[in-house]
Amino acid sequence: MTDHLTAPSAAPAPDVPAAAPRPALGTYARLAKLDIVDYYIGLPLVFAMTLPLLGARADTFGFLLLVLVAEVAVVAAMVSFDDVTGYRDGSDAANYGSDAARRRLARKPLVHGTLTEPQALGFGRAATVASVVLWTLVVALAPHRPLWAVAGAALCLVASVQYSWGLKISYRGFQEIFLVGLGVGWILVPYGLLVGHVDGFVVVQALVFGGGPMIFGLYSNTNDAAGDRAAGRITVAARVSPRANTVFIVALTALETLLVTGSHLLGIAPWWFTVALLPVIALRVAQLFIGFVLGDILRARRMAIHTHRATVVLLIGANLVAPFLWGAR
Repeated sequence: MTDHLTAPSAAPAPDVPAAAPRPALGTYARLAKLDIVDYYIGLPLVFAMTLPLLGARADTFGFLLLVLVAEVAVVAAMVSFDDVTGYRDGSDAANYGSDAARRRLARKPLVHGTLTEPQALGFGRAATVASVVLWTLVVALAPHRPLWAVAGAALCLVASVQYSWGLKISYRGFQEIFLVGLGVGWILVPYGLLVGHVDGFVVVQALVFGGGPMIFGLYSNTNDAAGDRAAGRITVAARVSPRANTVFIVALTALETLLVTGSHLLGIAPWWFTVALLPVIALRVAQLFIGFVLGDILRARRMAIHTHRATVVLLIGANLVAPFLWGAR
């Protein structure tokens, strides 16, 4: 037997950390939240609003497609940094952990474990660079470049990237303002770049559009109040009592209804605007009942998302039909 005479084997090599697996394209799509179209659907509305002025022109359609790509890049940067911040402070794990089935945890790749923090950061930085390049191209190719529209485009880009990163404006008490402001900006900016000016009715439609993401964001914040509070994220729901938060949401919902009805009474909007949005008023009442009477906040949030999308469809249809209506203005 010579086993005991055999030369000792070499010491095992130290473990080398395995390289992070390369994520599938779908993982980055989930990080970019490409399934959330609620800001992008403003562009078909802009097309419908400009149609009576510009006609059905291919260059208008092509310009709005370029704006769409620029908007997708901005949102991809915003939500990537938001996911990294939420992953670091634990708010995403807290807010999604108990509702993973209903809120699709896979939409949070960092919490789900399908993406690493450096990968998410790299994607966010690349999307930020793409946003700057694309919006510069949008402005350069725009038929008109009023200063307010150019400044608005820059403000939307900078504020989006700083939403949960850098200045972290969503942590400083400005989240609700941002949600409505981005929607308003992404109606007024492309409209202004195409037409060169806006009127009161365009502003009213932009406010109604921007209010949609803000309202369903309020339901999200209501559900996430404990996790946001623990992470130091300042939202109305995280800072006030449940009763005060309910009053706040009811008041903003009523304000939207007042905008829809009052704008016609003040001579800003035509009669068909209020008529077209009557179903939206009914849906808003229903979601308040579901959220604060039945106590199903996530169901109310889902309904608010569908209400926003229905609002846009109704506005697009009404703008297209309006030129053929008696007394449309």
